[in-house]
Formats: sequence, structure tokens, C-alpha cells
Amino acid sequence: MNQPIKDKLGRPIRDLRISVTDRCNFRCDYCMPKEIFGDDFVFLPKQELLSFEEIVRLSKLYSSLGVQKIRITGGEPLLRRNLYKLIQELNNIEGIEDIGLTTNGLLLKKHGLNLYNAGLRRVNVSIDALDDNLFKSINNRNISASQILEQIDYATSIGLKVKVNVVIQKGVNDQEILPLVQYFKDKNIIVRFIEFMDVGNDNGWNFDKVVTKKEMLNKIESSFDIEPVDSSYFGEVATYYRHKDNHAQFGLITSVSASFCSSCTRARISSDGKFYGCLFAEKNGYDIKSELRSDKTDVELLATLKHLWNIRADKYSDERTEATVARRKNNKINMNYIGG
Repeated sequence: MNQPIKDKLGRPIRDLRISVTDRCNFRCDYCMPKEIFGDDFVFLPKQELLSFEEIVRLSKLYSSLGVQKIRITGGEPLLRRNLYKLIQELNNIEGIEDIGLTTNGLLLKKHGLNLYNAGLRRVNVSIDALDDNLFKSINNRNISASQILEQIDYATSIGLKVKVNVVIQKGVNDQEILPLVQYFKDKNIIVRFIEFMDVGNDNGWNFDKVVTKKEMLNKIESSFDIEPVDSSYFGEVATYYRHKDNHAQFGLITSVSASFCSSCTRARISSDGKFYGCLFAEKNGYDIKSELRSDKTDVELLATLKHLWNIRADKYSDERTEATVARRKNNKINMNYIGG
């Protein structure tokens, strides 16, 4: 196993998150609001996306620097044609121990078996409400929660391990916390509740819309008998709890009320081939795609990747205040380019 390189704050590199498309078939207000990403919105042309060959080459180089986990994101990654072929190639890279995929779940029945046969074993599925009408109002595409729940059942039936992600917004879906805990407790599927984050420029975020970890935990503890679970590895973003009666788990992700910057081990590649050291990064990412498409050797590319991590000092969640939010307004990389 390669010894991972470290950044300016002593954080090792372990995880690589790759956005394979900026397109999505949902229009959730906290990510791609329909008022901005309308029917006439111009997405990246195919040639601006990294090819599978480029992604595999990049992943091999990152593996030699210490990356052990790769997560495929979007946009909605299942919109990328023949994604299973990429999974197959990534699965063959020496040193890569885990490949995951984050999806809204709508196309799992269509593509899940090909992905499983290619070596994918884990998916994170986003669903922000069990109530059909509320969920439709969140995704703005008339997709019901029951449709996604069917896709989750299908995914588990073919052997995929599913975690569920829920973004909680005060006054929007915080009343869904307890029904979601109960539903996924009965399924023995981990559901993770995420504090509403100021990712990108278009989601209308402010502190007043955040339901904190403490508030969520108090609500859950009032209805369920639970206990904390020890962290399983350095850099784990969720705090986990389990139900004492059946040991089903759920998690809370707290990038607003309790930063985890000090243990962040994630490098991010946007759908247009730029490096970012943080989910909340500003738009001026380093253009790796141009280097991949030049005549640079692997040795030269490796030096660039190593340098980008060595100079990384991002810790936005540690520094988040009203002032920093205002200063960065309209200048952050959007969620559909960088994934979650």
C-alpha cells in the first residue's frame, strides 16, 4: 500500500470524488433550481467532459499517491452513457479498495445490474421526503418518493449496499426526519441526515434554514432508543448511531454546526476536469484536463497532482461566517459540476 501524501494541514489523501456529468434529471432547489437550470440551460458538450480513458489514467495516478476510495458523482452519474464500463476499469486499478456511486436513484433499475456485474457494490441514494407530494415539490420533476423507494428495493435485491442521503431544510422537510428514521430502520438501511449546506451559488442558503445535528438528534432521541457508534475510520464525515432493539444505524452529517475539515481526505475532480480541494471551493479550480490532453508524461502529471495536494489548505467549514458566505457569494463551484 502506498503511503499517502499530505496537504499543508497534515491531512492525507485517501478519497477521490469524480463528477462524470453536470446534467441531472431532477431540479432540486438546494442544488439545481429550475429557475436557473431551465429547459434552455446549456450543459457541457461531450468533449468538455473527461473521457473514461482520462478518468482511469487519473485514478491510477491518484492511487499511487495514496487514494484508496473512489466515488462517482454528478450531476446525476447514471445519465453518463455506459457508466458500467468505467466502473469495470476502475475496479481493476491496483490499490483502489472501494468504489461508490452517488445517485438520485431514478435509473437504478435500468443500469443497476450492469453496474453490479462491473464490480460496483455501494450506492448512496438521495431522497429528501417519504411524502410523495412533498418529494415532488423538492425535485421539481414530478417524481414520487415511492418511485425512488422501489429503485432502492431493487438495488438491495441485486446485492448493492445502499445508504440513503437526506438534505434537511428547516420549514421544508424537517417533519420527515422521524418517518424516514422509522422506514429505513425497518429496512435495516442506513439513512444519513445532512445539514443544509451553502454549496454553489443558487440554492438560497442562509443559516436560518439549517436544522443542526443537535436539533435532529434531539428529535430522534425523543422517539427512538438509540446509542452512538464509534467512528470506523479517519475522515468519516457522518456521526453514526444505532437503534438498541435491532442495531439498524443512521447518521448525521454536520458540515455547518460541527466542521470536519481537520480530517477531510478528499480530492475532487469536476465534470469539466478541474481539481478542487473542497466541496465549497471557489470557481478557479486547477485545469487537469488540459494537462491530460497535452503530451505530458505520467511522471509529469504525477508531480502536478502531488503539488496540488501538498499546497491544499482548504477549511471552509471551519471559517464559515455570515461574512465569508457573503464574500464567496456567486463565486463557488456549483454542485452539479463537483458532486456531493
